[in-house]
Amino acid sequence: MNHLLAVYGLKYDPFSPEIPSEALFITPRLESFCWRIENTQVREGGFALIQGNPGTGKSVALRLLADRLAKRTDLIVGVLSHPQSNLADFYRELGDIFGVSLRPHNRWISFKTLRERWFAHLETTRLRPVLLVDEAQEMTTATLSELRLLTSARFDSQSLLCVIFAGDARLTSKLQHDELMPLYSRIRTRLTCEAASSEELLACLNHLLASAGNATLMTEPLCRTLCDHAAGNYRVLTVMAAELLSAAAQQELPQLDEKLYLEVFTPTGKATSKRVHAPR
Repeated sequence: MNHLLAVYGLKYDPFSPEIPSEALFITPRLESFCWRIENTQVREGGFALIQGNPGTGKSVALRLLADRLAKRTDLIVGVLSHPQSNLADFYRELGDIFGVSLRPHNRWISFKTLRERWFAHLETTRLRPVLLVDEAQEMTTATLSELRLLTSARFDSQSLLCVIFAGDARLTSKLQHDELMPLYSRIRTRLTCEAASSEELLACLNHLLASAGNATLMTEPLCRTLCDHAAGNYRVLTVMAAELLSAAAQQELPQLDEKLYLEVFTPTGKATSKRVHAPR
C-alpha cells in the first residue's frame, strides 16, 4: 500500500473506508442535518433518523456526526455496537457505554440507575447524552420500545437522551408497525440518503482525489464514466475506483483513464466494443 501511495503521490488511499474524517465528502443536506443535531437536538433530546439504501451515505453521516460531537468536552457520546442484542445484553452494553454498574437480571434497577445517571448529567451540562445506533434495523421490537420508555421522563415532557438511528428501509418499515408507532411519531430530525446523481458522484470523486493529494489521478472522461456507471451509489463508485487504482499500480500507469476502465470491466473478448459495460 505504501508503494501504491508513493507512486501516485497520495497521502492515503482515497477509496478506502478508513479515509480521515476531515476528508469525508459532505453534502449540503448532511451539513444541515449535523448542524441541527449539534445545535438543537443535543439540548432538547429525542430521536433522530438517518435512513437510506446501502451505500448511500448513512454510515458516513454517523461517522461525521460522531467525530463532531466527540469534540464537545461537555457531552457524553456512546455507540451501540450490538443492536441485535436481547434486552439483558442491551442493558449490559448501555451500562458499559455510560459507565454505570447494572444488574441486567433486574430490569427495574437497571432502568432506574441509567436514568439517574442521565439526570445527573443534565444537571451539570444541560446537554443530553447521545447514543448512536448503526444498523438499527437489527434491533428487536422489544428493545426499541424499552429504549423509548427508558429515555422519557415527566410524563413524556422531557427526553433524557439524544438517540440517532441509522438504518435501511427495513427500519422505517419496522417503526411504522403499530407497536412502534409511539417511537416513530417521536422522531424529530431526519436525513434521507438517496441515490446520488452523476454530478453529485462526480463532486464526491473529485473531492476524494483532491483531498488525498492528487486531483489529476484520473482523467476527466474516466471520472464521468465511473459516475455514470455507479448506479447512484457512493460505495459502488469507490469500489470500482479502488479496483482501477490497483490495476493501474500493477501496470505502472502514470494516470488512470478510460482505456484502463475497458480493460478491467469489459468482459473478456469484448474489449473492442464501443459500449462501456458496468461491472457486475
